[in-house]
Amino acid sequence: MQDNYDFEELPFSAEAEQSVLGALLLDPSVISKALLYLDSDSFYQEVNGRLFSILVGFFTSGERIDFITVLDAAILDGIFSSKEEAKEYLKDLMDMVPSISNLESYCKIVKEKKDLRSLILAARKIIDMAVMSESDAHDILDLAEQEIVEIRDGKKNNKLIAIDEVIEKEFEHLDKIAKGQVAVSLSSGYLELDAILNGLNPSDLIILAARPAMGKTSFVLNIATRVAKQSKKKVVIFSLEMSMQQLVERMLSFECSILSNKIHKGDIKGDEWALLIEGAQNLSSCNILFDDSPNLTVPEMKAKLRRVKDLGLVVIDYLQLMSTGKREGNRVQEISEITRTLKVMAKELDVPVITISQLARGPDARQDHRPILSDLRESGSIEQDADIVMFLYRDEYYNPEEAKPGIAECIIAKNRHGETGTFELGWDGKFTRFIGLDKYHNEN
Repeated sequence: MQDNYDFEELPFSAEAEQSVLGALLLDPSVISKALLYLDSDSFYQEVNGRLFSILVGFFTSGERIDFITVLDAAILDGIFSSKEEAKEYLKDLMDMVPSISNLESYCKIVKEKKDLRSLILAARKIIDMAVMSESDAHDILDLAEQEIVEIRDGKKNNKLIAIDEVIEKEFEHLDKIAKGQVAVSLSSGYLELDAILNGLNPSDLIILAARPAMGKTSFVLNIATRVAKQSKKKVVIFSLEMSMQQLVERMLSFECSILSNKIHKGDIKGDEWALLIEGAQNLSSCNILFDDSPNLTVPEMKAKLRRVKDLGLVVIDYLQLMSTGKREGNRVQEISEITRTLKVMAKELDVPVITISQLARGPDARQDHRPILSDLRESGSIEQDADIVMFLYRDEYYNPEEAKPGIAECIIAKNRHGETGTFELGWDGKFTRFIGLDKYHNEN
């Protein structure tokens, strides 16, 4: 039996495409309405797409749009084989328009057909991969999801919203907050951090950066665990450096107060087993999800996160190990694209995204080793795209004889929502644990 996965002609509506163009020729003032839905690629018939490009070009440059100017441009562009053919086609477009007032409906039909064609072409691509068996099933599933998500993301809402509508939505949001139906932000579990940031806010891209051995990964794991416990929402951790087992070993260490190297080596004795079991049960009740796939791209992350219901927080460890999936361009440009798309992802998913970042060697060379914004690798794009930039610093690492032992500083260097500042944390290195030192609350 021979496999057959050929498709019929791709869907399109010649009448809708021609009605859009005819309406624009009759009333060029409505072209801005058409641009909310369409571009030249939205048209299936090449002649229609090229004519739309001419109309958009005139609109962009402010040139007059009428039968004569469009006819002249179409002839110069070689769209038609003769002037007579061009005249006849443009005249037919204008004659066939049922009603200019229905332009929006025609545009929606053209756009819907374009989405259907994109879906069919994506299906063909997926079927080809499956039939050729050049990739494993997992890769094909990831591709399928990414293709569908990209088609769905292409449906943008370009409508301009009046301020009274936005205010109405804001009052609805405030009413839900007052009734306890929605939280303004998530608590990080550290009171002084929450006081400066007003909690972890939806759609924020938060960068946590430090030099090696400062405890970056431990700090985000501490935050992730506290958020999962307090909010009851799901927390997703993407680890591009450490395995999920290594992360869990650290989490068990600070949860159970058992040395992390003992857990790693399996050197558990006596009463420690009871502590380990209790801590494991506590962590198991948290809605924490892991992904330790290497070289992840932002679209791949977004595809996976879209399937997570009741998502509260995303943690990425770390930025410089991420990839755009493209080979061209330098690393600075690649990081710029990654941070930009991370911010877009945070906004689309409406959750805070905490991303760990490396620091350049600048702090090591200065007398004061505390990091500053310019120490961020590829700092221009990272600083620009981030809503919040935090640094971790332990003076004890650089000045063991003079520094206060077991004290770390969390430096808020950028805060789009308010003030910057610095507060101290206790660092318990044996158990990879950061402890809040605020005087109002005794944290365990």
